[in-house]
Amino acid sequence: MEQHLNYLIDHFGYFGIIIVLIGGIIGLPIPDEVLLTYVGFNVFQGKLTYSLSLISAFFGAAAGISLSYFIGYKFGLPLLKKFGPKFHITEQKINLTSKLFQKIGPILLLIGYFIPGVRHLAAYMAAINKYSFKKFVIYAYTGALLWSFTFITLGRKLGQDWHHVAAYVSHYSGYLILLLLFSLAIFYYFWKKRGRK
Repeated sequence: MEQHLNYLIDHFGYFGIIIVLIGGIIGLPIPDEVLLTYVGFNVFQGKLTYSLSLISAFFGAAAGISLSYFIGYKFGLPLLKKFGPKFHITEQKINLTSKLFQKIGPILLLIGYFIPGVRHLAAYMAAINKYSFKKFVIYAYTGALLWSFTFITLGRKLGQDWHHVAAYVSHYSGYLILLLLFSLAIFYYFWKKRGRK
C-alpha cells in the first residue's frame, strides 16, 4: 500500500491527490483515510506543503461528491443497485443510508465522509431524495473540508507513525460513528428547537 501511495505522490503530486479522491468518493475501492493520512506524513517530511495538500484534498473530495450527486440525479437508484455490489455498495448499505438521509440528511452530508460506506452513498441519496444542490453544497463541502483537514493534520502530527491511523479507523470506527452521530443528532435537535422559537 505504502509503495503505491509513494508512487502516486512522487509522480503526480497534488493532481494525483485530487484524481484519487474523486475516484474514492464516487465509490472506487480506495482507502481514502489512509491516503489523506499519508499525504499528511508527506507534509511532515517536507515533500508537500500543508496548505496545497489541504486545498487539493478538499477539491478532490468536493468534486467527487458533486459528481456522485449528479450521477444520482441523472440515473437514480436503479444504477446504484445494478453496479453498487461491484464496488462493495450492498443493498443493505443503500437502505440504511436512505433511511438515515430521510431522518438527518444535512448531518449525514456533513459527517458522512467519516463513515466508510456512507460517504460513497450520501450524495446519491441526496439527489434521489430531490435535495436541492444549493443546500447539498453547503453541508457536503463543509464536510469535505473537515474530513480533509482531520486526516491530513493527523498524518502530519503523527509523522512516522501515520500508518497507525488506518488500524484505529478500522478498529474503532463503529464506536466513533455512533458517538459522532449521537452528538450531532443532539446538536441538530436543539438547533431546530431554537429555530422554532
